[in-house]
Amino acid sequence: MITVEGFDFPETIEEASTWEPFATSQPLHSCVMCYATVRMEQTWCAYIFNVPGLTHRNEWEAWRTDGAKLSETIARAVFPHAFRNLPYAK
Repeated sequence: MITVEGFDFPETIEEASTWEPFATSQPLHSCVMCYATVRMEQTWCAYIFNVPGLTHRNEWEAWRTDGAKLSETIARAVFPHAFRNLPYAK
């Protein structure tokens, strides 16, 4: 593994097969969440999506099917400290 800005990233296929990326979520409203995660290419990105608003702890996975990628400017405003020096995915 290689560490970049405090995050571990895989360097080999073997490491990649067991790698679990760091991710975090942020509710913006009872029915709107943002989800951010690091990517294997040593970048990060964030998504916004609607949720039923019942239990955010169980609703974060909706980013995979319903998420729209945020622009870097908005993503950095929502997650100002989590990925401070890591480049945003294009």
